[in-house]
Amino acid sequence: MNDVLKNIESSKVYRFGEEHSGIAAFPGQVHPAPGGGVLVSRLDDVINWARSNSLWPLVFGTSCCAIEMMSAASAKFDWSRFGFEVARATPRQADVIIIAGTIVNKMAPVLKRLYDQMADPKYVIAMGACATSGGPFFYNTYSVVKGADHVIPVDVYVAGCPPRPEALIHSLMMLQQKIRKGMTREQIRNDMKVA
Repeated sequence: MNDVLKNIESSKVYRFGEEHSGIAAFPGQVHPAPGGGVLVSRLDDVINWARSNSLWPLVFGTSCCAIEMMSAASAKFDWSRFGFEVARATPRQADVIIIAGTIVNKMAPVLKRLYDQMADPKYVIAMGACATSGGPFFYNTYSVVKGADHVIPVDVYVAGCPPRPEALIHSLMMLQQKIRKGMTREQIRNDMKVA
């Protein structure tokens, strides 16, 4: 019991707005006042913070990258720790669509329809070589689309064939940082092209 009390006493206390473990805390400051404290922050910061920490992904897995995407949501990697808690199967409840796998010409209209049904603001992540550039398949076949950006606008590209779950989580965290800064979709896309 004494060990538990020592650990509690020695643990760090984080204030609002401080960043720890790579995760940004709530953006604001608490000012002490008689009878309690007053939380002061800009409304835009609070909205961007809330939006970035509650991204609900729509999974669009068509081939082997989907296994890595499922692994990112599993207990070992657990993307829910970073604010991507609920993977949705309906576009009307999703904020970000993760395209994991090959897109063929017959599937492109379906992808476009799902994207159009998502509410704004919406974001797109192309995961793996097939989703970003057609992968190894578009050389020998007529039916593979040469990248998701030929169908819908893409915000973040994840390289690899297939990329590791850590790469997907890293790309989601990069997207969170851009949203937290209050960047528009066009600014995010242009910033990703530069980086």
